[in-house]
This record gives sequence, C-alpha cells and structure tokens, in this order.
Amino acid sequence: MRPPSPHTSSKPNHVLCVGAAVLDTLFRVRAIPQTPGKVLPYEMLQVAEGMASSAAYAIVRLGGMASLWGAVGDDQAGQQILSELEQAGIDVSGSVRVTGARSAVSTILVDDDGERLIVPFYDPRLHEDVRDVRADDLAAFDAVMVDVRWPALALKVLKAAREAGKPAILDGDVAPPHVIDMLARHADHIIFSEPAARSLSQIDDPAAMVPFLKKQYPQALVVVTAGERGSYWWDEETGDIAHMPAFRVKTIDTLAAGDIFHGAYALAITEGLPTDAAIRMASAAAALKCGVFGGRLGAPDRGEVAALLGDVVPTEAADMTADQSV
Repeated sequence: MRPPSPHTSSKPNHVLCVGAAVLDTLFRVRAIPQTPGKVLPYEMLQVAEGMASSAAYAIVRLGGMASLWGAVGDDQAGQQILSELEQAGIDVSGSVRVTGARSAVSTILVDDDGERLIVPFYDPRLHEDVRDVRADDLAAFDAVMVDVRWPALALKVLKAAREAGKPAILDGDVAPPHVIDMLARHADHIIFSEPAARSLSQIDDPAAMVPFLKKQYPQALVVVTAGERGSYWWDEETGDIAHMPAFRVKTIDTLAAGDIFHGAYALAITEGLPTDAAIRMASAAAALKCGVFGGRLGAPDRGEVAALLGDVVPTEAADMTADQSV
C-alpha cells in the first residue's frame, strides 16, 4: 500500500518509464583495477535495473505508480528481469520479450569510494520492433520519462506525450550525440548528465552548459546534474542559471543515483511541485541512494526523503511508505 499524492484525492500519480531493463551483477571491491589482472570482490549481488527500470523503482518507493516499457530476451535473464521488477511493484505488462534476442546484462565493479566501472551488453535485436504510440495510449499516465537506450520507442512516446499534454521527461545520459539531440527536441523536461551535456556543448563547466543547451532546446526546462557539485538549471522566471547543492552523505555506491534522481523528479512534477522543489526532492533521493550498496535497491522511501529535507510527512503516509520493502 502506498501513500496518495498530495495532489490527488485517491490513487497515486502514475509515470510511464521507457527504456533500459538490465540484469546487473555487482561486485564490491576495494579499488577499481588500473592494470590487467585479477581482482577479488568482498561482496556481490545480482539485481534487475537499468536507467528506466531504476527510475520506475524510485517512483514506487516514493509512493507513486510506475509502468515500464522495456525489452528483454526470451532467455532466463529476461524472465528474471521482469519477475524482479514486477515483484518490486512496477507494472511490466507493457514490456516485451523478444524471440531470439539476448537480454541486456552488465558487470559492475563498485569501489570503496562508491565509484563504479560498468561493462554493459545490449543485443541490438531487442529494439528492432517498435510499437505504434498514440496520445490515447498514454491516457492512464500522468507523465512519461524516457531514457536513451531505446531511442525509436522513446521518440514516439515523447511525441505522443506532448500531443496529449502530459509532461515529457528525458533522461539525457551518455549516448551518441545525434540520439540525445533527436530525443531532446521532443521533450519538455531534459535532465542531462554532466558527461552527456559536455558531449553536446563541448563545455567543461556544468553551469555554463545550461544556457548553451537552453538555446538548443528552448521548448524544454533544461537541467544538468553534476554529482557532488549539485544540479544546475535554467530558471524560466529569472532568465538565469539556478543551482541546487548536493546533499552531503557518506558515499557507498553511486550506481543508479542518477536514475533515482530522474524517477523522483518525474513523480514530483506530476504532483505539481515547482522546479526548485522537484530538483530538491530528487537530489535528496539520489543522495540517500548513494549511502547504500546495491544499485536501485538503495532507493529511499518518501519518509526517508522527507526526513532529509526536514519536511513533515503525515503519519498515515509515513506508515504506508515504511511498508514498502526493498
């Protein structure tokens, strides 16, 4: 059971997440090796995640509803991915199992500073067939959030969302620049990772990236996330760069922190929070995630985020979020 959004009378707000569904194998090591050889981990786990999948999980943990449109292979890994995500409270009925394709998998090393080395594999056959998407297909959702891993479907969903008048949010992470550019032109909220923003702007300062990217995508609210330096965005009211410092936490694992940010932001937007409050909520959720090893499994609930923000959560809502298990 999950707490209702403060902006709805009964059911939680519902976000459609489109993109990556991956079976990750995480190894915790003292240090990421710099030379060839063997490294012995001291902790290991497997978890179904990926950018869109982890964002969807963050939404569920924070009291919303999330559906995932992703693709997996007709293999054991695909069954495990969908089963785990469904058990986590995500609606995966819109995801597909592709005959003859291999599911996406990653091997990830996480060191004692929380940094990671990721070796992903994506079978191109997963994304060859793309469904038609019309505005009516999105009637059940309050917003859409797409990543860059299934560009053809993401593009159709962004276009349909804007036609339907629903928030169209892009996780602008690292991808070929032409892919990011194509999707960004059809989003009305773009959250760029610093590396992705740098690839488009050829600028090193994250604050300076913002006005450059705003000129490229004037239809969208543009945000650049820069890890421990916080987030920068173009304030539509002042016509200037705004900044949200990062929350200070002991970093254990940064894996999926950006995805948690995106999911929290998407839910906050559906709840009618202003931009600065949405980014603040997303920043808190991402920071709390960084204190827990296990990728998306570190996503906090609404009570934990409220405690970090110093917000008051109604007792009933706090009890319901506490009932959600990782």
